[in-house]
Amino acid sequence: MTNQNYIDQLRLPIIQSPMFIVSNARLVIASSKAGIVGSFPTANCRTLEALDQEFTEITQALGSGKDALPWAVNIIVSKMYARSNDDIELILKHKPPIVITSLGNPKEVVSKVHEYGGLVYSDVINLYHSKKAISAGVDGLILVCNGAGGHTGDLSPFAFISEVRSIFDGTIIVGGSISSGDAVLAIKALGADMAYMGTRFIATEESDATEDYKQMILNASANDIIKSNKITGVNGNWLEQSLNNAGINPNAGGIQSTISNFKKMIMPFIKQKLKVDFDVSKASAKRWKDIFSAGQGVGSISNVPSVEDLVLELEQQYKESKNRIS
Repeated sequence: MTNQNYIDQLRLPIIQSPMFIVSNARLVIASSKAGIVGSFPTANCRTLEALDQEFTEITQALGSGKDALPWAVNIIVSKMYARSNDDIELILKHKPPIVITSLGNPKEVVSKVHEYGGLVYSDVINLYHSKKAISAGVDGLILVCNGAGGHTGDLSPFAFISEVRSIFDGTIIVGGSISSGDAVLAIKALGADMAYMGTRFIATEESDATEDYKQMILNASANDIIKSNKITGVNGNWLEQSLNNAGINPNAGGIQSTISNFKKMIMPFIKQKLKVDFDVSKASAKRWKDIFSAGQGVGSISNVPSVEDLVLELEQQYKESKNRIS
């Protein structure tokens, strides 16, 4: 797979988005074999040896080179991420068809990945960052819109897609509250090429989410999602119940004092010349596993199927929605 024509061959135009803690090789393999694009973040692997093994497992299952099923890996390219260069070296070794960059300038990654024929997509949350990524030569932009799980954006897809499409003729992928086949069709109608779907895949058999996490997803509605920059310093969407369980009351005036203890816990991540170390073994991993992220699309999630069954369900929804407006 060396060009963007692969999208037309997919069962559905979906990238199962890379999720910290949740995504793994099983999820990637199951997603790509089901006819969408699986992905995972390099930061989920605590060591380079573990990352090398994850890459090997995926390439053995999905193939390599031009005959590989499409899949993606996500890498943080910010200088704050201490392992960035080492992760890039493993990417060059295993040659994933698609590399998704987050934070920082993707220019170096674009140059290296294009050498082996791979594609580079970049996460963006506004037009300024979109233009920077376009100038770096990316093949696609992932528009992280309001309502997305994890680190989120502020813009409506109605505004963001239109603005980006007017200046970019590459692939546009959109994330934010997309948890159904209907939503996938809707963003296609807005001018996007693909959907970036994360939260829906938390509640699957293959994900690494705990049973408590999955059950909380099933119980939640959009009103249970809290947007805050107090957890990581960047705006993110969090399940209110998990915040409450961790002793954080987002509705109380004392949230800042409660959060301060959590900030102390994550300080090991922002030491050593402000380089972020995502090796969760060096901090209290329990806290990361207990404070759960999710997007506003949780209200449409009511089961925990296998990925294969989920893609079938999404495909049926997509077709029914398409027929409804024909």
